[in-house]
Amino acid sequence: MALQIPVPINWEPKRNNRFYLEFPTEVGIEVWKVRDVKRPTMDINSVEIPYMNESNYVAGRYKWNPIEITLIDPIAPSTSTQVMEWVRLHAESLTGRMGYAIGYKKDLIIKGLDPSGVEIEKWLLEQCMITNVDFGSNAQDDDELQTVKITIQPYRCILNY
Repeated sequence: MALQIPVPINWEPKRNNRFYLEFPTEVGIEVWKVRDVKRPTMDINSVEIPYMNESNYVAGRYKWNPIEITLIDPIAPSTSTQVMEWVRLHAESLTGRMGYAIGYKKDLIIKGLDPSGVEIEKWLLEQCMITNVDFGSNAQDDDELQTVKITIQPYRCILNY
């Protein structure tokens, strides 16, 4: 017989659907347009220290991985238009002009919420730039909401609480 350990009823788990993703006001994307966001992930390089017949390891360079965001695309205000305005700060396809990092890098905030809507977790995603945009597809036999998917590359992710 397996040992059964009861989960205490005063322990409330975090839920996937209790969050906000806040964009800077100049980007213009409202929190209600965010359908989903991948939480931050990082890779830490393992540096080998060989000695005689064995090896030991220490932490090397680390990097934050890209974060995927799916946005709902209403008629107005159009998420596609808002995302393209941010993209144009990176690169302008009509002129070939590239933007300065100070113009296109933006800080985003992921806020985790408790059941009553109180903020219980806060990720600061610093200096995010867009690395991929997918404006979705159209199909005659599909009545789903249109979405825009963007992938951002943060410089640094800080878990405040």
